[in-house]
Amino acid sequence: MPVIDAHVHLYPPEANRDPAGWAAAQNEPHWAVMCARVRKTTGRPVQAFPSVDALLREMDAAGVDRAVLLGWYWENHDTCVRQNRFYAECVRAHPGRLSAFATVHAGAGGAALAEMKRAQDDGLTGLGEVSPHSQHVDVHDERWRAVLAQAGELGLPVNVHVTDPRVGKYPGRVETPLADFLGMARAFPQVRFILAHWGGRLWKEGGALPENVWVDTAATPLLYGADAEIWTEGLAACGPEKILWGTDYPLELYPREPGKGSMAGLLAEARARIPARERGEVSGENARRVLGLG
Repeated sequence: MPVIDAHVHLYPPEANRDPAGWAAAQNEPHWAVMCARVRKTTGRPVQAFPSVDALLREMDAAGVDRAVLLGWYWENHDTCVRQNRFYAECVRAHPGRLSAFATVHAGAGGAALAEMKRAQDDGLTGLGEVSPHSQHVDVHDERWRAVLAQAGELGLPVNVHVTDPRVGKYPGRVETPLADFLGMARAFPQVRFILAHWGGRLWKEGGALPENVWVDTAATPLLYGADAEIWTEGLAACGPEKILWGTDYPLELYPREPGKGSMAGLLAEARARIPARERGEVSGENARRVLGLG
């Protein structure tokens, strides 16, 4: 079965050259805090800023067949547009290895809806990673609801950033009430929602996941620690068919183990924690099916 990393980020070359300076110039302060800062504990950046070629080398080293490039929950419409066009270039150059989701800022209204359609025409196959809470748009705002309605009409799966209310504070943390995601799923049953970061353990809020909701495993070691009881809990609560393996690359998932690759490390962790009969589903088959990757 294919191995698919369902949660990967890349940024345009101009952002990679000077992340903090670029964030300031683009008025993207939240991204700067989340991605361009240095860890106090290690003195190293929280993540790398690799090129497309570097990503492909990481995939080869880890044994990953395909990566799904996710956008970011940018605070400005123009940044979303630039991200989407960069991703379209990546997919055209490497169609056998990369898929990509578009990102939008719902606050842009009609421009956001038009960008979703343009990005789909340009080869992008989903929406996300988006976060109305981080983008300062209320989940009941008609502009956000219009984005989800159009995602359903266009057949675009939606990856949404979720914060676990039980996980401690970290720089850039934004509260994302879990009830909001249950409300989204129920209001838009035609949308396939992938809730990032184990969905913040949504099952503790609402029991079984709604039929149209899946979770991904992005940033597991950072959020849930080395003992990784989350794997046992998540498998029991969701079932293996509801979990998509994803890393949050190029985030450094093992800051206390320099040189340990995020993709290879988290794939090894997943294989160690998931029963053999269920590994194929989680590591790739679910993403292939749910995201329509063929």
